[in-house]
Amino acid sequence: MVDQPLWEQIGSSFVQHYYQLFDSDRSQLGTIYIDESCLPWEGQQFQGKKGNRWETHLHSITVQDHQPTPDCNILSMVVGQLKVDDDPVMGFHQSFLLKNINSAWVCTNDMFRLAIHNFG
Repeated sequence: MVDQPLWEQIGSSFVQHYYQLFDSDRSQLGTIYIDESCLPWEGQQFQGKKGNRWETHLHSITVQDHQPTPDCNILSMVVGQLKVDDDPVMGFHQSFLLKNINSAWVCTNDMFRLAIHNFG
């Protein structure tokens, strides 16, 4: 088995930790953001340590990709399925920009979109 590059290990660990917190204890999500974090969700802009407004949800990750950036950050992209409350399962994609601040990896940018198509 070939060892994963460090940035791949960090990105994968972050994604696993993020969705575990999101699905079980959203109140802890603030620990992975900083006050300057940008969090666009479905086109709405949020900044800082935010939660979400759904009652129950479950993420299923289909695929994730991670890349190092020239300034030593990590760009992660996730594609998966999301089950929210009693709604049907929906596809989603989410991207994270991770930065090492004071020896801890935090999310400075988090972009989320549902994979919903309007055919008209």
